[in-house]
Amino acid sequence: MISTPRYAAERVVVMGLGKSGLSAAASLRASGADVQVWDDKPAQVQEGIARGFTAFDGQAMNLDGVRAIVWSPGIPHTLPKAHPLAVRATAAGVPLTCDVDLLVEAQTDAAVIAITGTNGKSTTTALTAHVFKHAGRKTEMGGNIGIPALELEPLGLGGTYVLELSSYQLELMPHLHCQTAVLLNITPDHLDRHGGLDGYIAAKRRIFADQRAPRTAIIGVDDEPCLALYNALRSDGVHKVIPISVRRPVPAGFYVDNGNLFDCSGQFPKTIMDLKNVARLPGAHNWQNAAAAAAIAVSNGLTHAQIIAGFQTFPGLKHRQELVGGTANVAFVNDSKATNADAAEKALLCYDNIYWIAGGVAKEGGIGPLAPLFPRIRHAFLIGDAADDFADTLEGKVPFALYEDMESAIEEAGAMALKDKLPGATVLLSPACASFDMFKNFEERGDRFREEVLALWPQVGKVA
Repeated sequence: MISTPRYAAERVVVMGLGKSGLSAAASLRASGADVQVWDDKPAQVQEGIARGFTAFDGQAMNLDGVRAIVWSPGIPHTLPKAHPLAVRATAAGVPLTCDVDLLVEAQTDAAVIAITGTNGKSTTTALTAHVFKHAGRKTEMGGNIGIPALELEPLGLGGTYVLELSSYQLELMPHLHCQTAVLLNITPDHLDRHGGLDGYIAAKRRIFADQRAPRTAIIGVDDEPCLALYNALRSDGVHKVIPISVRRPVPAGFYVDNGNLFDCSGQFPKTIMDLKNVARLPGAHNWQNAAAAAAIAVSNGLTHAQIIAGFQTFPGLKHRQELVGGTANVAFVNDSKATNADAAEKALLCYDNIYWIAGGVAKEGGIGPLAPLFPRIRHAFLIGDAADDFADTLEGKVPFALYEDMESAIEEAGAMALKDKLPGATVLLSPACASFDMFKNFEERGDRFREEVLALWPQVGKVA
């Protein structure tokens, strides 16, 4: 656990008692802080008390002598409705922070690589951390991914933290001073929490604030908001700005053309590798992640050979086009994280002859926008609350069947794909839906898919 000695003997309130909140409270207490805990859910407050913490009085909200409030990023503090405790803290001049901010405030000797974006930040973070570790760098990965930030190993001088940061976390990080900051892309998201697109962009832009030398800013330039930020930072005379693209060559940057990853950061463009040969990074969206990871690696002194070795050994992320395994003819892919049509589209673009398992609790708009990709789907296996609506959309366009449980859908999909023996056949769980009608969360749904595939076809796991 990382200690937070700057708060020794100080009064600190921890608001929000999920895993990261309880972890922050434990670190602060071990470092000598006077810790009080609070949560809007009484059961969570009782959990804190059971762990020996003193409950903050959330009614009186006495902030006298409070040094800071460690705020859970998942709890809205300003928008769409201002939280009473946040209002009181602002009036009293008490800063709101989060557990990741405590990490970077405590570990000032370590290098920090911070990564954000609407899509792809988890894969880019995991890929970057893997490349660094595979190259022998002392590296820890955290933030919006993995274990709570303060449960990472203290690294000190010579170490590198690779941090995935959400827009919610960026609003709660007054001490973020990273050497390398990465913005992958921006599309409208979480607009209620940020008061609209401008507020969301402003939150993302905070990743570049107060950077430490060499102030490297890596930005995807394939969408208009990011391109505007790229131009602004390039002209400020402070940042070293590196563009990345999967649509066109970019001077002094990194780009992908037909799967080939190029480094144009030197005097002459150099080909790093063909990403089409990296099974766990399929599709243009993953190629953008790879371009970003390569830019990070090169700007931090790694070689092309180290990048190639890291990419080739990258295991991928669970539930994000996770290759569960395959035979000579059929791949089984767990993309349970695809909880809406936009996310499912990225997976459908990556494969041909798809045996698609979809359904659950549908998001607004359903799967109608995916119609241009229907020719890729050999058969749809529909589950959950959305099955009937999805069937109406697919009628006359894609063969389909409805199933009462996912296990039956998996069995039928796998059997059909193995029997058909089509080239590039893929049994794809990419539900385009939330999971709450049948599972606790998308993780449980994806784990069930993996377990069922390996139980039905043990040879799949051996081949993979």
